[in-house]
Amino acid sequence: MNAKELAQYIEQTNGESKPWLLVQLRLKKLQENRDRLSPTEYICCLEDIHQDMMNLGEWWIGREKEVFEEGR
Repeated sequence: MNAKELAQYIEQTNGESKPWLLVQLRLKKLQENRDRLSPTEYICCLEDIHQDMMNLGEWWIGREKEVFEEGR
């Protein structure tokens, strides 16, 4: 799945409110553009995405069924 397909999936499943999907989209876009970035730029972008992912924390604890099984 490329970034465009992932973005379409996120839109079709109302995933804009699911931050972990947006992190996946950012990672996919970074992967697809890696050859256009210097190693320093790539690492900087990757660190930024990682920090955003870590900032998500454990907000989902106790809501696993509601959050992760929605739409199944």
